[in-house]
Amino acid sequence: MAGTDRSVAAAVGGPAVILVDPQMGENIGATARAMYNFGLVDLRIVRPRDGWPNSRAIANASGATPVIERVRTFDDVPSAIADLHHVFAATARPRDMVKQVLTPRGAAEAIRENEKRKLSSGILLGGERAGLSNDDLVLAKSIITIPTNPSFASLNLAQAALLIAYEWFSTADETPHAFVSDFETRPANGHEMNGLFEHLERELSASGFLHPPEKTPTMVRNIRNMLHRANLTEQDVRTLRGMIASLAQRRNTEPT
Repeated sequence: MAGTDRSVAAAVGGPAVILVDPQMGENIGATARAMYNFGLVDLRIVRPRDGWPNSRAIANASGATPVIERVRTFDDVPSAIADLHHVFAATARPRDMVKQVLTPRGAAEAIRENEKRKLSSGILLGGERAGLSNDDLVLAKSIITIPTNPSFASLNLAQAALLIAYEWFSTADETPHAFVSDFETRPANGHEMNGLFEHLERELSASGFLHPPEKTPTMVRNIRNMLHRANLTEQDVRTLRGMIASLAQRRNTEPT
């Protein structure tokens, strides 16, 4: 459970996940865990081979208790989706049906639009042995096909659930695509970078590195560009200046 912060309220909601004819409790539990990682809690199971509740499912859920506690079982798919407005069926195999086909991201966006209109959604996932039947697929409005290696397209239940749940979660997630992970520092500002440049260039000049004089401007520009590309933090700048000062002090104290 590395990275889990139980002091933070759980993000929950989203579409229902309906497992049709799942065989192994371990896969049900792994699916529940994948769902809860990204805030999905409505897990419905149609004809679980080994019945419900299932001790192996509970063990493999690894703490996804809010999902396990809400599990509902059904005798058939129509009963499991009776309250849903839009059902998406996940399948890797093309079928002879005319339906809208979406990637997980496209499905996630459609689900978010449904949520704005107060419409409920569900995702059908087939069992380990044969996936979804044509009779199951005909009950869905849309198909979700996950882009994969075409020569090895089969995903297990938890993998498929995780990919779709992640896309749903990420459509509303505001985490920046790139950021400094150390919360005790920040990106260096212009004043700090200029101080580093001047300090480094002063010591490089004293050591004879910036030579010959006619090449000094070009060398200085190259060094500054290199340091700018490093996206240094305020702590990085302080560390580098300490290193420069230490090297300069040692040079000044060594016998000539």
